[in-house]
Amino acid sequence: MDDTSEAATRRYFELLRQRSPLEKRAILAGLVASVRRLAESGVRAARPGASEREVQAQVAARIYGVEVANRLFPDVCIR
Repeated sequence: MDDTSEAATRRYFELLRQRSPLEKRAILAGLVASVRRLAESGVRAARPGASEREVQAQVAARIYGVEVANRLFPDVCIR
């Protein structure tokens, strides 16, 4: 489903190309932070009693996969 016109999409990419690498990096960092916050919120909603460490382990599993999360958080069982 595409709710953005082709003209708006072209303009968006045109403006993005005009940004400096540092500005693009800042935009990316903001997007990454937003994804992490959304993932944390989802984990907390699904597991209301989870500790902060369990939340972080579940977020790692969602973003990087279960195998990586189990290596990063060996004390938290993730399946």
